[in-house]
Amino acid sequence: MSKTRSATTKASSPSSSNAIKSAEKPLGDPNCPHCHGAGYVRYDVPLDHEKFGKIEACVCRAKDVADAARARLFALSNLNRLSHLTFENFSAGGNSKAKFISAQERENLRVAFETSEEYAKNPQGWLLLEGGYGSGKTHLAAAAANYAVNRGLPTLFITVPDLLDSLRFAYDDPETTFERRFDEIRNSELLILDDFGTQNATPWAQEKLFQIINYRYINKLATIITTNLMLDEIEARIRSRLQDESFVRHLRILAPDYRRPEETSNPGVSMLALPEMKAMTFKSFQPRHSEVGTEAVTTVITEKADRFGNKVKDKEITRVKINKDDVKTLDEAHNAALEFAENPKGWLVFLGDSFSGKTHLAAAIGNYRIGLGGQALLIEVTALLDYLRQTFRPSSDVSFDRRFHEIRTTPLLILDDLKESGASSAWAEDKLYSVLNYRYNAHLPTVITSTMRGERFALSYPNLWNKLLDPEKCQVMAINMPPYRKAHKGGRKKKA
Repeated sequence: MSKTRSATTKASSPSSSNAIKSAEKPLGDPNCPHCHGAGYVRYDVPLDHEKFGKIEACVCRAKDVADAARARLFALSNLNRLSHLTFENFSAGGNSKAKFISAQERENLRVAFETSEEYAKNPQGWLLLEGGYGSGKTHLAAAAANYAVNRGLPTLFITVPDLLDSLRFAYDDPETTFERRFDEIRNSELLILDDFGTQNATPWAQEKLFQIINYRYINKLATIITTNLMLDEIEARIRSRLQDESFVRHLRILAPDYRRPEETSNPGVSMLALPEMKAMTFKSFQPRHSEVGTEAVTTVITEKADRFGNKVKDKEITRVKINKDDVKTLDEAHNAALEFAENPKGWLVFLGDSFSGKTHLAAAIGNYRIGLGGQALLIEVTALLDYLRQTFRPSSDVSFDRRFHEIRTTPLLILDDLKESGASSAWAEDKLYSVLNYRYNAHLPTVITSTMRGERFALSYPNLWNKLLDPEKCQVMAINMPPYRKAHKGGRKKKA
């Protein structure tokens, strides 16, 4: 064989040709000038050529080979059970039975739908769909897969755990080899990895997953990834590739769970869904001007140390006469709340006694923003800390990092009843400060209410109080009013 000779093809071997002649139907085209019906060829190339001695499918079988490859990928995808998930039956407006979904969440879902549909029509680069359970990620990914398959595009849709199992089983599969299965997966024209992050992260699994993702990243192969993880939770090498904004389109879906429409975006957390809180609006707020000159009796519960150093609660009854300056502090707080609701920037803090109107104004801000189509989360500080702790339960379906991220990045956070330092554990106060410190540095609108006065607040949370003293970022409103008095049905008033 001359080394200068051009590469030519021959039928695979005489033995192969004889076998084909005895078969009922040849693998290739009997009239093919390359294989003469054998279906396979070997290249007549020099010894040092990479194709020397190798047998490959003939060009006359290209369509059959492609069809077989598509069929294998389709079978591996198990798309039969997901054939009902299409763009046509995806509810881009969210679940119509949802108890609450904001205009912002609807718009976010619409963008995710349109982007996914556009990507399916022209799969270029990568698409990363991030969101909580039941937010629609898998539906959009499967819809893209079904659309591509119907166009004849070799597509593999598979959950990451199933992908890794498929590779493991290939070692013992008599019909394929690990190398062949691995190559089919990483070279699929469109690869859709569903539920990324739920895999068993053994060193072997992590390495194979990285090899697939890195190969597709280097070769710029179309890929869709869905995950309920945040980028910070993903292995560093993979995360760095997912953060390539020039190649990866990252969409975070905010919609609530389609499967549990009765729950809000943060199930069981925001008090704004409660009837009592919904009634707290600017329209229902009472400015209390008529109480000027009247006397109010208040009962304050204080904690004192007995002679043994034990904390005991004590009641202190005081009588105060309401004057114009007292009512003025409520007016100023009301005006500040109105301005903040119209344009929520920076922080707004309400300090005052229990039932002095702090929570009403805070809830009115949240209800107003929701009425405009925005998002707001109102929660008591104690309940927030309990909510974070719940993620450590074995039955929890969400990680602490995910929940913590959702709380600290929510568009408008309203923290009600911030208590003195020491009322919670050191862990709880550390997490609370982390939430507030992040929101302060990120310039995220935040409302806080507390019964602590300025001096007590400064002693309990000195670092936080120093932030609140910045007039360009924070506004502190001290309400010097006794508790509201609620009226009986008969018209008489009783003390709150």
